[in-house]
Amino acid sequence: MLLLYTTVRHNLIHPAMNNILSSPSSSSSISPLQNPNFQISLHHYYFNLKSHSPNILPFTFHRSFQPLHHCNFHFNVRCSYKLPRSNLPVGESPVVSDTEEDDEEDDEEAAAEYEVDAEFSEAIEADSDDEVEAESDENVVVVEQSRFEEFKWQRIERIRNDVREYGDGILDVDELSSVYNFRIDKFQRLAIQAFLRGSSVVVSAPTSAGKTLIAEAAAVATVARGKRLFYTTPLKALSNQKFREFCDAFGEDNVGLLTGDSAINRDAPVLIMTTEILRNMLYQSVGIMSSESGLFNVDVIVLDEVHYLSDISRGTVWEEIVIYCPKEVQLICLSATVANPDELSGWINQIHGKTELVTSTKRPVPLNWHFSTKSALLPLLNETGTGMNRKLSTNYLQLNSLGGTSYEEERPRRRNSRKYENDVSPSSKNDKSNIRRSQVPQVIDTLCHLKTRDMLPAVWFIFSRKGCDVAVQYLEDCKLLDECEMSEVDLALKRFRLKYPDAVRESAVKGILRGVAAHHAGCLPLWKSFIEELFQKGLVKVVFATETLAAGINMPARTAVISSLSKRSESGRIQLTTNELLQMAGRAGRRGIDKTGHAVVVQTPYEGAEECCKLLLAGLQPLVSQFTASYGMVLNLLAGAKVTQIPNEGDGTVVSRTGRTLEEARKLVEQSFGNYVGSNVMLAAQDELNKIQDEIRILTSEISDEAIDRKSKSILSKSAYKEMADLQEELRAEKRVRTELRRRMEMERMSSLRPLLQTLDNGHLPFLCLHYHDNAGTKHLVPVVYLGDVDSMHGSKLKNMVVENDSFAIKIISVDGVDLESQLTTRPSYYVALGSDNTWYLFTERCIKTVYRAGFPNTALNNGDALPREIMAAHLEKMEMQWQKLSHTELGAIWCMEGSLETWSWSLNVPVLSSLSEDNEVVQYSQAYYDAVESYKNQRNKVSQLKKKIAKTEGFKEYKKIVDVARFTEEKIQRLKARSNRLMTRLEQIEPSGWKEFTQVSNVIHEIRALDINTHVIFPLGETAAALRGENELWIAMVLRNKILFNLKPPQLAAVCGSIVSEGIKVRPSKNNSYIYEPSSTVLEVINFLDDQRRSLLQLQEKHDVKIPCCLDSQFSGMVEAWASGLTWREMMMDCAMDEGDLARLLRRTIDVFPNCLILTLNYKETQ
Repeated sequence: MLLLYTTVRHNLIHPAMNNILSSPSSSSSISPLQNPNFQISLHHYYFNLKSHSPNILPFTFHRSFQPLHHCNFHFNVRCSYKLPRSNLPVGESPVVSDTEEDDEEDDEEAAAEYEVDAEFSEAIEADSDDEVEAESDENVVVVEQSRFEEFKWQRIERIRNDVREYGDGILDVDELSSVYNFRIDKFQRLAIQAFLRGSSVVVSAPTSAGKTLIAEAAAVATVARGKRLFYTTPLKALSNQKFREFCDAFGEDNVGLLTGDSAINRDAPVLIMTTEILRNMLYQSVGIMSSESGLFNVDVIVLDEVHYLSDISRGTVWEEIVIYCPKEVQLICLSATVANPDELSGWINQIHGKTELVTSTKRPVPLNWHFSTKSALLPLLNETGTGMNRKLSTNYLQLNSLGGTSYEEERPRRRNSRKYENDVSPSSKNDKSNIRRSQVPQVIDTLCHLKTRDMLPAVWFIFSRKGCDVAVQYLEDCKLLDECEMSEVDLALKRFRLKYPDAVRESAVKGILRGVAAHHAGCLPLWKSFIEELFQKGLVKVVFATETLAAGINMPARTAVISSLSKRSESGRIQLTTNELLQMAGRAGRRGIDKTGHAVVVQTPYEGAEECCKLLLAGLQPLVSQFTASYGMVLNLLAGAKVTQIPNEGDGTVVSRTGRTLEEARKLVEQSFGNYVGSNVMLAAQDELNKIQDEIRILTSEISDEAIDRKSKSILSKSAYKEMADLQEELRAEKRVRTELRRRMEMERMSSLRPLLQTLDNGHLPFLCLHYHDNAGTKHLVPVVYLGDVDSMHGSKLKNMVVENDSFAIKIISVDGVDLESQLTTRPSYYVALGSDNTWYLFTERCIKTVYRAGFPNTALNNGDALPREIMAAHLEKMEMQWQKLSHTELGAIWCMEGSLETWSWSLNVPVLSSLSEDNEVVQYSQAYYDAVESYKNQRNKVSQLKKKIAKTEGFKEYKKIVDVARFTEEKIQRLKARSNRLMTRLEQIEPSGWKEFTQVSNVIHEIRALDINTHVIFPLGETAAALRGENELWIAMVLRNKILFNLKPPQLAAVCGSIVSEGIKVRPSKNNSYIYEPSSTVLEVINFLDDQRRSLLQLQEKHDVKIPCCLDSQFSGMVEAWASGLTWREMMMDCAMDEGDLARLLRRTIDVFPNCLILTLNYKETQ
């Protein structure tokens, strides 16, 4: 067994590649089974922190704070700066803010002191390289009234010593703020005070405002008390960055790191970790604290970037931590500015314990917004900051393009005119598009403006890896560094190449030597770390980055450039949210360095300054719950007894472990943030609904026939009233006849269409025109190509759905007491067609307006090819049958479903209606239909003549006033009913968030025999899945426990493991002469075998309405197999079609999942 493991370890992990794969920011979605004998340890290359000799100092220094061993400077006055004690009493309101006007001077003073600190820091760094000759008594430098005589770590150690000597009663906000050699901001003081009162704290402040200081002060107090603090971040790169920062402050012995890649000093007083790691620890001890739990002796948990709670894919982790966390632990939640921090703090206060909210809207460095066009860099907002700069309006740009008078020339005499914007005729849509396209700047155009205005360094956000790389190549000949800086970059690059030769991104070297670089997921983490270091030293002036860089990583710049207001997603291009825009802009402005920061938005062909201002001024979005149930969550919350196999005893035996009942699990799940917000929304919506329904009842009684009759009788004379009443009764009777004749006409038309459509099922595919009215009453005409009658599609998914799903049942609606179904000669049927908008339509004869002779010929293009009708039917069969109802009438409904890429080319050949003439229509109606039409027309004329007669009566004018008021009231009732329907729909949708999904996942787990949800017995499959962490833990466990893997060679086993963790891995676009290694035939056979099991699991999930993807992709398995077989990194990356970062991420994930597979393989072999 040991020999097999050694062989696998040697093949999987080559020493030369450890530095590349064991990376602090590489993504790892699965954690190994907790068996220390099979943990794969990797070199912690990222943290080369040099320890000083223990007989000198117990802590390490940051590079800029090395002790001045050669200097003879000393400070003769000790003056630790302390602020006055706060006058805020304990009973103060838990919601505090620092936006009061009387604090502006304090904030300005605090910002100024940051600048002093920066200058002093630079002075120390400069002086540390020079030797100063000391003379005995004459050359002593005295610095009076200085409070910089201690380094930060020394101040922290002094506080710890004081607490050990005098007790933790000495800890207050002034004592903790003395750690810093600058005046802390008000919101920081308020948050620290709330923490010292024993409350949990929610802090909402702008990006780069200094929220980490609050967590650091809490760490000082916690460590001084002899307790532990956990600090969580959403990103491994951010965790590593915080690890280095806390090591500088507390020393390496007091700080640990726990991520998917690294485990350093895990028992340290301050432990930095990724959020998922903490959630996994909490699974084993939900709500309790014991010596066996990972949270023993933990007093404080810091949740950094807590606004990630709204993240669709990962937000549930933050909610689970708050729900599962023991109530004795204080939570410090640090969030960027959001619209509803009060709801977040209220939720935590309700389910966890006393929580105080501290908010701040002030940026420490003011932010100026600019807009970049081809010819200028202009302020985005007007002078008051409430609207768009007029110079950026499309009308103004059009005026300039036409050679009109400039804005500056017009302004003196038009200052008070409000008609300026109307002086230019509005541009057409095409004109605006052309104007915008003409104003789109090149990268070099915007960069020139930034350089000219001294707005560098800049982080330039481009929402694609290729875009970042192309921008760097475009600027390779643009020199942004002077000779000295270029030499320094060249030296740093040589040192990096010597240390990590395989990690150098050769295609980016030329750009770095010019001062530009790319930073995205396609780069190796080591390389990204190198770029970050150069940027922080000012040796890279422009970094082109994807939006990941905005998520808290410490790379502040003077300017943030946003290249577009939209980005590509799985569902197409989507617009940025206000929160995302502000998060990226928040990278601008370096505290203590820049007086102002700059955010620059770039003109694109589709988005201009109008869209930017609309987005910027729209207001912040609220945090939204993304709580979802996963297999890992359900198994860990419900698992009780464990089934184990005892050798030589045949049957399994149960080892008891207490699990949670469904009711206990439900109480936990229903504590989600979504339920808290939903309950508040539900109460408000129910109150409003009751008021609306009361008003509808009152108004309806006012417009009833009896009410109108009473009003008419009171106003009109007896003779006028009698005449009007008789004529109105006659009119109502004639309208009923008209309605009946219209229905008869429709039924005759449908009867004429039915035989025509039946003859078309085997012939060519004609074009049809469909018509329907939407909910707003708007009529729609849609050109489609007819595919066939659903009843004739035997065995198809569509026919089965129509037959089995009650939603598609054609129920003939009786109107005014008339039984329409008894009058029908043939019942309506469903038909299917593909529209010119690449949308499938499902409809009855009622929705067909006309049929055309033209269409698709149902003949094969080549001999042996399938017929067009068969091809389109096959494309339809592949769809997931997610139909949406467009309209419903008494004779059937019309449904639609978006087409696929395969049907797109077919839809392009469906002509628009304007190109189809009436002469091309093929419908031939029966004589009965034409008779019905004639009768309907005659009755319609009769109703019209009767209305004219009523208009000539004596009391019509007075009666019309009553009817008009009733009509206005009816319109108001319709609006109220629409609002009422929306509220009722909303109330129906608000159900206990997460519990429905929890029960659905539980049913899958129960049916597949992973866990018996009744007895809480967990089976081996569930035990394996519970120990995994991934998008679909059950599927991964099924693969790892499959016996087909047990006879594979290590490289083949690694290749199969790689196939189930390759989600999100991409092939580099547009790379010529590139390749990817193909997997061996054995690996392909195993993957094909596993694909059958995958389909079975997907069918089981579909049965219980569970939508969790199951990854199985052989595309990159060959790369993993080649690597595990012994290829070096350089050999694999030579002309590789994958980005380095993607390949490293794939191999890292494979390493994470491989030990689990190896344990199961070895256990299986031992039992044979």
